[in-house]
Amino acid sequence: MAYEQILPDDTGREHIIEIKDLCKSFDGTKVLKNITFYIRNNEFITLLGPSGCGKSTTLRIIAGFETADSGIVNFEGADLLKVPAHKRNINTVFQKYALFPHLDVYDNVAFGLKIKKVPKKEIEQRVKKALATVGLADYGERYIDQLSGGQMQRVAIARAIVNRPRILLLDEPLGALDLKMRKEMQIELKQMQRELGITFVYVTHDQEEALTMSDTIIVMKDGIIQQIGTPIDVYNEPKNAYVADFIGESNIIPGYMDKDFEVKFSDGIVFNCVDPLFPEFKKGEDNEVDMVIRPEDFYVGSEEEGRINGTVESIVFKGVHYEIIVKSDNGIEWMVHNVDPVKVGQRVGLYVDPDDIQIMRRSEMSPDYGSFGIKGKDQDDAAEEKEAEDNK
Repeated sequence: MAYEQILPDDTGREHIIEIKDLCKSFDGTKVLKNITFYIRNNEFITLLGPSGCGKSTTLRIIAGFETADSGIVNFEGADLLKVPAHKRNINTVFQKYALFPHLDVYDNVAFGLKIKKVPKKEIEQRVKKALATVGLADYGERYIDQLSGGQMQRVAIARAIVNRPRILLLDEPLGALDLKMRKEMQIELKQMQRELGITFVYVTHDQEEALTMSDTIIVMKDGIIQQIGTPIDVYNEPKNAYVADFIGESNIIPGYMDKDFEVKFSDGIVFNCVDPLFPEFKKGEDNEVDMVIRPEDFYVGSEEEGRINGTVESIVFKGVHYEIIVKSDNGIEWMVHNVDPVKVGQRVGLYVDPDDIQIMRRSEMSPDYGSFGIKGKDQDDAAEEKEAEDNK
C-alpha cells in the first residue's frame, strides 16, 4: 500500500531526493517492495523498523553500496542510480565506525581529503572546523584506542562532514553506545544537523531515537512502508495496528462503530471519540474497527457506570510512572501508566478523553482475539500464547 507523503511545512522546501517504486531482492526474496518517498533539503528523516524490514538496504542503495532491481532514485533532479558511489555527494556513517587505528584523529578525518588531493592548507582548515563542530577540537593528536565510544562516533561523523556532503547517511551509528551515551548523542546529533544544514538520513530500530531526533519518520515492515509522518503524527495518529504497536506501548482493542464519534466494545460499553465513520462505512451497521489508547492517556479513579471497571492485576515502578495492568470485568487486560500507585487486587475505574481514542481500520495486522485484546505485548508473542493455550 502506498502512502501519500504530505507534511505540514512542505510548501517551498526542495525535495533533494525522490525515490519511486524501488524494489530489491536477495536470493529470490523481495526485501524492498515498491518503496516510494521523498527527502527534503536540510531534513532529519529516519527509516524506522525491525531487523530485516529493508531500511538498511534502502540506505545502501542511496549510498551506492547496493544496486536496485528496479525503481527510480533522483538526486537533485539527476538519476542517482547511474552515478558511482565515490562520485555521489553523499557520505555514510556506520555502526562500526571503520576508523584507522594506526592514524591519529586528525589524519582519520583528513584521510578522504588527502585522497582527493585537496591542498594542505585547505585540509588543515576543514579538519579543524569539522573537529570543532563535533566537540573534539583538542583531540587531533590522539589515537583511536585512546577514545571513548562516543568520541569515536564523533570522529566518524567529522570524517564524513569534512567532505561537505549534501546528504549524510547514518546506519544505526549509536548502537554500540551505552544507554546514557546514546541519549546524549541523540540530542547532539540533532543539534549538529541543524547547525550544519546537511540532510540527515538515519536508520534505526529504536523508536525513542526516531521520536527524539526526526523531522520525519518512515515506518517500515517486510519491505513495505507502513506510514510516513512527523513524530507527533506517527505516535498520535498511527495508520494501522502494526504502527500503533511498534511505536510505544498501546492498548489495541477490536470495536464497532455504527455512527460518527462513537465506538463501542462487543459488550456494549460506548465511548465518545473524535473520529467520524470511515467513508466506506455505513451508518447503523456494526462496522469493525481497532481502537487504540496509549497507556498514559488513562485516568485512574473509582468505579463508575460507563467506565472501564476492573481489578488491578500487577503494578511495576518504572521510575517516572507506574506500569499497571488492569483486568476489566469483560476480561480485557489494559496497560495503564500512572504516577500514583495502586494496590494489587484493588478495584478501579478507567476513563479516557474522547480525543485520546484513536480509531483505525481493521486490517490483516490487527490483533484477532475475538472480544479480547492483549495489550502491551508483541502481537507475535500474543499469538503464540493463544496457540499454546488452544493446544492444551
